[in-house]
Amino acid sequence: MSQQEKEVVQGAVEWKIKVGDDDDDNHSPASSSLLLLSSMMVACIWGAILGVGMKVCKFMKKAWQMGLDDPRKFIHGLKVGVALSAVSFFYYMKPLYEGVGGNSMWAVMTVVVVFEYTAGATICKVINRICGTSLAGFLAIGVHWLANKAGEQWGPMIAGVFLFLFASAITFSRFIPSIKARFDYGCLIFILTFSLVAVSGYRVEKLLDLAQQRVSTVIIGTCLCMIVSMTICPIWAGQELHLLVTKNLDKLANSLQEETMANLARWEPAHGRFNFRHPWKQYVKVGASMRTCASCLDALIACINSHNQAPDHIKNKISGISVKLGSKCANVIKEVATTMRNMTKSSKVDVLIMEMNDAAQELRDLLNNSHSNNLLIIPQKPSTTTNEEDEEIVGSVVELNMMMIPAVMEIIQVVTVASLLIETVSRVEDIVKAVDELSNLAKFKEPKCVKDNKIHPTKQQNHHDDDHEAANNNDNKTLQMV
Repeated sequence: MSQQEKEVVQGAVEWKIKVGDDDDDNHSPASSSLLLLSSMMVACIWGAILGVGMKVCKFMKKAWQMGLDDPRKFIHGLKVGVALSAVSFFYYMKPLYEGVGGNSMWAVMTVVVVFEYTAGATICKVINRICGTSLAGFLAIGVHWLANKAGEQWGPMIAGVFLFLFASAITFSRFIPSIKARFDYGCLIFILTFSLVAVSGYRVEKLLDLAQQRVSTVIIGTCLCMIVSMTICPIWAGQELHLLVTKNLDKLANSLQEETMANLARWEPAHGRFNFRHPWKQYVKVGASMRTCASCLDALIACINSHNQAPDHIKNKISGISVKLGSKCANVIKEVATTMRNMTKSSKVDVLIMEMNDAAQELRDLLNNSHSNNLLIIPQKPSTTTNEEDEEIVGSVVELNMMMIPAVMEIIQVVTVASLLIETVSRVEDIVKAVDELSNLAKFKEPKCVKDNKIHPTKQQNHHDDDHEAANNNDNKTLQMV
């Protein structure tokens, strides 16, 4: 190798070494830790964004599913949007704005607080708001006039005294059940309006114009709410109550909103299959009967799942009739649910009730004859002994088969289950009576078989004679076999 080639190779080696040294200088510990920290921060930010995105997607999925399950909720949102858009024109359009004055915003607020999910709730709030606003406005104007007549010295005192009296009396009246059920919102609006008009009237010169503008805007907002609620896909509280009671009959659930819906349904006009004076109060009675039956069933389930279990031989003797009685009760409830759902009287509920009562009587007979069939006593073997006299006693007891001793703690579960089953029968009968009364008051349709029997009485008689003859033939065959 020549001298020139050696210098070239040595220069290349030195260049490689210098480049490596510069690389090591750039990757110092401080720069490495900074790079790691920045990458961790970026990962945390992306993780937070991804978590928020997943929560938003999950929320949207739930909202979409809720809209699919009940599209009326989505329609209700659109109805509120339509009502607010319509009432906002009184504020945006100058001719309408000048007509109602600067208080047109009260119409928008009225739509926000008055528009409810059902038509009955909307009408209830509309009437309460109109009555509360009008009455409070007139009284506030009267108090303002009286305060002006009393002079500057006694005027504020008179206004304050009337404000104290009216606010205290109306607030106390909200605790009265009958007023709270129907006019609670009206009382609240009365206090609000009277306070605003009475207090502001002391500094406002044109109080009558102010009160008139506010009452007119409230009337505009409430009327618009009623029109939109009752014309665009109306949701009737009466129909919701009917469906709620029917669903609760199917699963014997505890429906706590029945009384509220019954009060709201009274404000609605006749719609669908519900007449103007539909017996909404009777739905509350049906719901009360269902709740008592549900409470009895809850106690029954708790007793069955209790830690104190009865012996297997006792449960085997009573399980058959208990399952039979439970099945008969379920058949009656299902038939009553069908009656409510179709608003048609049942033709076989009496037969089902008779079968249920027969099963209950069979359970009672089993409990009454518990000593004769050894139901509530368990066998207990005598203790072993070594004395001759005791051996003779043991032998005599063995000859009598076994010594039967009642065990109260072991039979208490069976007795409780049986008594709760019998009590459930009476609760189911109360439901049947309440639904039967509702069917009479609401004039449910007659079953088809009853109509056919009324139209063709001769066919019914011939069919009855054929059944009687067939039964006699069966009896004769049975006697021959014996």
